Parts: sequence; C-alpha cells; structure tokens
Amino acid sequence: MKYAPLENFINGTHTSSNAATLEITSPVNGQLLSSVPLSSTDDVQTAVATAQAAFATWSGLTLRQRCDVFYRYRNLLQDNLDELSQICHEENGKTIGESKAEVLKAIELTELACALPNIVTGESLEVSPGFDCSIQQAPLGVVSCITPFNFPIMVPHWTIPMALALGNTMVFKPSEQVPLSANRAAELLTEAGLPDGVFNVIHGDRSVVEAICDHNDIRALTFVGSTPVAQAVYARATSTFKRALAMGGAKNHLIVMPDAEVQHTASNVAASACGCAGQRCMAAATMVAVGEVDHIVDQVVEQSKALVPGDNLGAVISANAKDRIEHFITEAEEQGATVLLDGRGATVAGYEGGTYVGPTILDNVTADMTIASAEVFGPVLSIIRANDLKEAIDLENASPYGNAAVVYTQDGQVARQFADQASAGMIGVNVGVPVPREPFGFGGWNDSRFGVGDITGRGSIQFWTQAKKITSHWVE
Repeated sequence: MKYAPLENFINGTHTSSNAATLEITSPVNGQLLSSVPLSSTDDVQTAVATAQAAFATWSGLTLRQRCDVFYRYRNLLQDNLDELSQICHEENGKTIGESKAEVLKAIELTELACALPNIVTGESLEVSPGFDCSIQQAPLGVVSCITPFNFPIMVPHWTIPMALALGNTMVFKPSEQVPLSANRAAELLTEAGLPDGVFNVIHGDRSVVEAICDHNDIRALTFVGSTPVAQAVYARATSTFKRALAMGGAKNHLIVMPDAEVQHTASNVAASACGCAGQRCMAAATMVAVGEVDHIVDQVVEQSKALVPGDNLGAVISANAKDRIEHFITEAEEQGATVLLDGRGATVAGYEGGTYVGPTILDNVTADMTIASAEVFGPVLSIIRANDLKEAIDLENASPYGNAAVVYTQDGQVARQFADQASAGMIGVNVGVPVPREPFGFGGWNDSRFGVGDITGRGSIQFWTQAKKITSHWVE
C-alpha cells in the first residue's frame, strides 16, 4: 500500500471511523494505493454538527478576511502542483499533463473566490427622501458538495472556494474511487489558515450521499455525476427543502461542416473525444459529418492514432469501466457501425494491471443504435452522417442531454445559426471542449442539469448565498 489508510477529516484533523473500508487501486498499473472508510450515518452527523458549530465564527468574519485564507491556499496549490498532479495521475489514471491542467484549473477557480471582495460589493440606493435600501449576500449555513471520480481536484474546486469564501461551512463527500486528493486538499486548507470545522471530508458510498441529502441541517448541496444519479440526488435533496444543483451526464455533438479547416478540426475532434480517456462530460461523443467531409474523417482517424495508451492517453477508471466501454464498441459493430479505429484490448507493457482503452472511431452510426444515445464515457467517437446543417441540428436537439454542442466551420452565418438553435448550455465554435473560463459559469441544459443556475462563475454566488434587503429611515 503506497499511502497510509485514509480517514475522514473532521474539525481540522484526520478522524478514524469504525466503518468498513474499501481498497483503492490505481487504474494506471493496478497498484494498491490506500484504503478508504465507508462511513456511517453517525459519521455524517458528526461532520455536520462540527460544521454547524464552526459557522457562526467563520461567517462572522468579513469577506476580505475569509478570502485572505484562499489567497494563501491558492499559493499552496501552486507550490504543491507536482505532488497533487501525481496523486491525481495515480488515483484517476489521467496523464501527468492532464493532471497538471486539472490542478491549474483548480487554481483558476480559487482565484475567482479571491476576487469576491471586488465582485460581491452589495448595493445601496436612496429610494426616497430619508429612505435608503441596501442589499447584502448572506451565507446559508452548512452546505455540501458530492463529486465524481473523473476530476478529483478540479470538480471539488467548482464549489469549495466559492462556498467557503462566501461564509458557509462544508461537508465534502468525494468519490470513494479517488479519495486521496480530497484529504490532501483538506490538509492544505488547514495549512492556509482555514479554521477547524469549516471544511470537513466524509468518505463513503451511496449511504453517505443519502444521509447528506436527508440531513435537515444541510442547507444546500451540489452534485456531479451521471444523469440517473443526479436525478435521484436532486429529488431526494429537494424533498428536504434544501437547495440543490445536480450536474448530470452528456452526449455532446460536434458538427463538422465541409468548409471546416481540416487540420485544426481533426486534431480538435480527436483531442475532445479522447482527452482524459473520454471520461469527462464535455468530451466529444458524436461527430455529425455534414456532406462531403471524408477528407476530415480520414484526418481525425490519423490524429487519433497518435494517441497511445500509457503515453499520451490515460487509463479509464476501473476494469468494470473498461469492460463496459468495450461492450458498447462491440454492440455498435454488431448493429452495423464501421470500426475505423479499434481501441479494444489495449494493454501497456510494464503496466499490465492498468485499465486502458485505445482511441476508437465508429463510422456509419445511426440514431437508432444504442451507442448513439448512451453515455459511453470512454475514448470512443461515433460518426453520424447528415446531409445539411438543419439535419445536424435536429440530431443534436434530439439528444436528451444538453451540456455542450460544437460546430466546425469558417462561415459566420452557420456558426450563428448553430449557436442560436443548438439545445445546450455551452456552445463551441471551432472549440472542441467549450468549458467557459471564469467568471463565466459552467452549466448545461436539459438532462445534463437539475436545478437552477451555474455551478461555477458569478452565477454560483447566488446559489451559495441568500439576499438580505435592508430598508432604513433616518428621521431628522
């Protein structure tokens, strides 16, 4: 076991639990990394009570005082970039380069929290002689965030810096598949000066998620994961009258027009489909080839061949994930898809215990095939043929999801029409992974999001606070 067995992090210290444990193995090579407790409902109660006790003092600080902690935390993330990247690589399977990019995104998210004193400035207006109205953003109390395996550092930082800097205290439940980075983040927050009890990490499985949803003292939560689970979490959390924002899965369509710039489009599509081993909700799942674009398809295949498992293509999270992804490929082939590039059976010399799927491209996929609608979550690109832009947009609109939609073209009118008519919350024009940079918020549509607002950016301020309106009358 490379790392010591993990414990929960409550009230500023690692805290043991009597719960059963789960072994954590690396998808890179199958190495045993650590073990994680599968916490009980009592453990959740303890974490919530601790966060509740810390709320009054933490929320009583000024916004600038709270943000000072995150200035120091931001620098600690930068100072520990290599260590955090290595942990992410080992527990998730990403390449080192992808892991570093993830930590850098966490730094960017923290920097937005540091800027809150210049953003959350309040409003005040003399509405009539002697009468002033003002508005303040007040924290909610104890909040929670529940995160997935695919971005163990970035996705938690969608919520942690903003929610805490705005004055809330938190119970954080990371994926039990990638728990190491969560505890390291807790340690760095403590080193940055975050008071004990403000941030607590509770490890576990579904029962912990349900306990968080059910707890009456948790005022709000965010969740990121698959659509079926996001729906269940949103329904359960809101049934106890708490705020919830649950981000679900995706089936992103990349529309390639005949006038698209060939090399840029090909490399962009391949990177979007296979980056992070396809384990991201902004990955290209379907390329809609409009008209005569075989010359671009050929280049997508060539660009994808340059992605080598264990070199510049990371592992998928587990053996079960590998089996599931390869089953989708086999099923699509049996249903009539043409395999242009086959990533099944990938192994890496010296890392035979790792779980890898090579880049895979399937042509002649039709809308009635399973792979056309199911979220594969692997380095697999399906190509559906369309005669014109309208047909391509209709295919995109037919998807129940709505995270991202992309068009590759040199025609501004086509780009405008696509942006206006695509049913997705994040649109790309010649950008294969159109994740908004801060302060523009991340947020999909349709079955990719349950709840109101964005999970990052300026929009998240409203989610983590409640408005207090003050009317004053000063009599002479």
